[in-house]
Amino acid sequence: MAHESAVAAQRVAVPIQVSPMWLRILMLLLGGPNIITGGWAVIAPENWFDNFPGWAPQLVAAYPPYNEHLASDAGMGLLASGVVMILAALWPKREVAITAAIAYLAFVLPHFLYHLINPADLMTGAENTVNTISLASSVVGGAVVLMWQRRLEPSS
Repeated sequence: MAHESAVAAQRVAVPIQVSPMWLRILMLLLGGPNIITGGWAVIAPENWFDNFPGWAPQLVAAYPPYNEHLASDAGMGLLASGVVMILAALWPKREVAITAAIAYLAFVLPHFLYHLINPADLMTGAENTVNTISLASSVVGGAVVLMWQRRLEPSS
């Protein structure tokens, strides 16, 4: 009985690490656009390819030719990376945020590097620069989520 009380006291003494509100908002801002964009690409891949982001320049169409399978797969990656960030914002435990940030970065970091190394021939230098900066901001956002969790690391 005494042993059970000691174990219960130890469980209560471990603080639950929860992401602060500003970080949860950041996770929503990172995940939301990927869910919208990914859902669009999954539901209507050719429309997404031809029109994303919905104004000039059409970023995906700047990398022809259209391929339905590739467009759908890209949409699924966007959707998945958005879902993990939204999940982490709604279930703000440290372990969930770490997992979500790593999964998100696994998608956005190579995506950013691809566009950094391979500017679109059908876009101007300024358009490529704006696109690359936008993608870099996703990487920075994901890194902030991951690095903030290090601050919350439980003491050993």
